[in-house]
Amino acid sequence: MESIITQDKAMLDVIALAKTVASSKATVLLQGESGTGKELIASLIHQESTRSAKPFLAINCAAIPDNLLESELFGYEKGSFTGALQQGKQGKFELAHGGTLLLDEIAEMDMKLQAKLLRALQEGDIDRIGSKKSISVDVRIIASTNQMLSEAVARGVFREDLFYRLNVVTMTLPRLKNRLGDIDILTNFFMNKHAEKHARPILELSADARSKLNAHVWPGNVRELENMVERVILTHTDASAPVAASEIEFSSIGKIRQGDRNWSPGKTLDDIERNVIIEALGYHQGNRTHTAKALGISIRTLRNKISDYKTIGIKL
Repeated sequence: MESIITQDKAMLDVIALAKTVASSKATVLLQGESGTGKELIASLIHQESTRSAKPFLAINCAAIPDNLLESELFGYEKGSFTGALQQGKQGKFELAHGGTLLLDEIAEMDMKLQAKLLRALQEGDIDRIGSKKSISVDVRIIASTNQMLSEAVARGVFREDLFYRLNVVTMTLPRLKNRLGDIDILTNFFMNKHAEKHARPILELSADARSKLNAHVWPGNVRELENMVERVILTHTDASAPVAASEIEFSSIGKIRQGDRNWSPGKTLDDIERNVIIEALGYHQGNRTHTAKALGISIRTLRNKISDYKTIGIKL
């Protein structure tokens, strides 16, 4: 498991709580922006539990279409649908038996599938697609989301009963911009990690470069910081000279969130959002997965917005 590097009190409190509840069977809900380390905390809970010798599996509920997510979670019998494997297939619940299953981006799960998940949590039984026989499973569930699930419940897109079933122990991970004491130590950690990875020398950062990092709002959180450090490792040409502030480049997303070009007369909120998405897609060379992570939204949400833009004749 990758180390959780922090000296921030709020993050240390999350880690302490994770270790405290690890030995229980309680479901855990992890909330926080993309890139804050939710999967690391989930992995920590698993490793500190009595289930550590069993599988730890994760599935992104937003990255898989609704009609496929059910089969990925619960499996299916042979001949259940066109394209099904001849021998059938085990789902993540069966594969994680005795261990831990992380349901990432749980807020994006379809309401009908939420009902099936609720039954699995309450009864400890699952039904493969196309089967009339229930299968008992022993799985510890950890759910994560970059949204506030209570708000999703209020909007009517998430089941209230499932929310309370998941909301036994809730941990909210702080944004990197609120963990200013961690920026330097994380930068050093990633500098060593990626220097070794790429067989490059470990670089020093100038005081101005450090100040620039600490002044940034980090919309992509720790993931954005790591990507920035790796980029510097690969592009800095003089290992004997410290990295200058001018070599520290942030994405256009971060610049927009910092207020460089937020609004002008005649521009609506929809205009601003659309421009951010277009710039983000361009920055990530059309990669929707990376774009969604950088923007702190699910792939499904990004896909829907792009579809809306195409409907009104905007090329992306």
